[in-house]
Amino acid sequence: MSSNHRALLRALAVLTLLGVGGWYGFQFVKNTLFDPPMYLFEGVAGPLEKSVVPPETPTTWTQFDQGGAGRLALLLTDTNSAWLGLAHGLKSIGVPFRITRDYREAIKHKTVLVYPVISGSAMDAAALQAIARFARERGTLIGGYVLGGGMNEVFGFDDAVPAKHTDMRFDTSQALASAFTDPKEKAIRIGNAARPAAQVGSYSYTRPSQPPLAVFGDGSAAITQKKFDNGRAYALGIDLGFLLMQGYTNREDGIARSYVNDFEPSLDVLLRLVKNMYLEADADAVILHTVPYGKSLSVVMSHDIDYARSLKNAVKYAELEKNQGFAATYFIQVKYIKDWNDDIFFNAEGVTYLKALRALGAEVGSHSVSHSRRMNKFPLGSGAEQYPGYQPFVKNQDETRNATLLGELRVGKFMLDTFTPGGNVISFRPGHLRNPYALPQALHATGYRFSSSVTANNSLTHLPFQLTHNRGAKHELGIFEFPVTVEDEAPPKLGERLNAAIELAQKISRYGGSFITLIHTDVLDHKIEFQRGFVVAVKPYSWFGSLREFGDWWSARNQIGCDVENNELTVRLTIPETINGLSLQVPAGLQLSATEPAGVAVTQNGNQVVIESAQGTVKLLFRRGK
Repeated sequence: MSSNHRALLRALAVLTLLGVGGWYGFQFVKNTLFDPPMYLFEGVAGPLEKSVVPPETPTTWTQFDQGGAGRLALLLTDTNSAWLGLAHGLKSIGVPFRITRDYREAIKHKTVLVYPVISGSAMDAAALQAIARFARERGTLIGGYVLGGGMNEVFGFDDAVPAKHTDMRFDTSQALASAFTDPKEKAIRIGNAARPAAQVGSYSYTRPSQPPLAVFGDGSAAITQKKFDNGRAYALGIDLGFLLMQGYTNREDGIARSYVNDFEPSLDVLLRLVKNMYLEADADAVILHTVPYGKSLSVVMSHDIDYARSLKNAVKYAELEKNQGFAATYFIQVKYIKDWNDDIFFNAEGVTYLKALRALGAEVGSHSVSHSRRMNKFPLGSGAEQYPGYQPFVKNQDETRNATLLGELRVGKFMLDTFTPGGNVISFRPGHLRNPYALPQALHATGYRFSSSVTANNSLTHLPFQLTHNRGAKHELGIFEFPVTVEDEAPPKLGERLNAAIELAQKISRYGGSFITLIHTDVLDHKIEFQRGFVVAVKPYSWFGSLREFGDWWSARNQIGCDVENNELTVRLTIPETINGLSLQVPAGLQLSATEPAGVAVTQNGNQVVIESAQGTVKLLFRRGK
């Protein structure tokens, strides 16, 4: 049949339907009438409102210029730097901080991190003299690149020599690095010699006066230290903010030693080191814990539904999860078009399974419409794409027609919202983890809040992080990324990798990381048995929840201000959004005596304090125990 004949048949079918009740007066039309074949739902069209992607607006450092002297002070010497990556990293690891450009304000704090550079061209003589005196007499000074200004003696080295390094090794005999016990913590990757773009600029510090905390692969000093009677000085030979941004923006370019299913904690190790320096400097410092309710590991069991039989099987997984006492997230492809990938499964039958998942307490997320390997190459689109007119067609793995990024996001969400009881889809994962640069702002424009679109290894971190416009370094968005830890497609089959997954979870749990699974529900047998065994093994020390639940918690935590007051006996928390299970690490020897307002439910176990539920300003009043 010619294309003209097919077009005529489609037109006749439409006219017939219009005559018997209009375009939406039917449940479905035989696939043979449409090219590409598609499924039509009665009375469904939308979304009606247009999605508008806002322009990039650089985030200003001044919005972080708040808080008391108990916080870490980030003294910013160059606003045209990757300071936003450093701010996001400090938030992830839970270190309260303040950004300032005034050295006089910075040295009121006990810990000062000067970023990105200390030099005579970046700081005037008065500032250099003040921070040198601060380190010698009373505080901890952490320097980004230390390149002059007469500061070499303060930090304890002769010269800073530019170089490109790919590896860094820590001296774990020293207290600040003693917790880095895994081989991939002791030696981290910061570059890739085989790829010039991934050879990060760095500085080696010559003739250190005291043993360095870390050395580069050639043995030269990467992080120096100098201890004074009442102060400390540490010089970093790497641009920490830039390296953080490489991981957070999915631009690591081969730094990672593996893609997924393995331990890759480069960013986590560096952030933990800064946290340790902060705690060393201030015995009364308070840290925001990274896991709800004081647990050691955050676990999100997530499933990708992108195959005709997967939606039916998903109900079995959700039943297991309900019995095990938690909700999981199901990323569902809205497949109403038959193409090279598969047959249609988002239809009347599929909707019944969708509703069954929700009845079991599962979260429904979007897994796109087309599930195309080319999604990272899609044009942005108009923002007016609607069902049923939006008809992306996957011809093969190299070609997808009539698809846009906004179409995939807005139409997928609209269809799932329409057929999900109480629907409000806010979590997204692209097919094949194809992650276009415009994805963060497109998610923002279409009403999503949480993304799971990259792997933890490629991100160089096992902690969530905040996304930026165009995966750049300037404009933060209210979208959070939850990178995938373990997936089910690499050999050997998932059921044979249970022990390896449990071991990986134990490594990540040592510092409160997160563990996101990606399990396709195309089969039951070994995959569902993996899930059953994994949950039993890690549940004693883990918090479990859906991506929405963890995302709500993480985004609320991200906004919290934490300050220590009243001679270090009062912790003042500013909590803009309600959060349940907020956990704090408080100094040893402090005992909770009261809360303001009274009646806030708080439990304490050693130096771990958990607040059951809170919003607004909350004060925790402590006394020093005997």
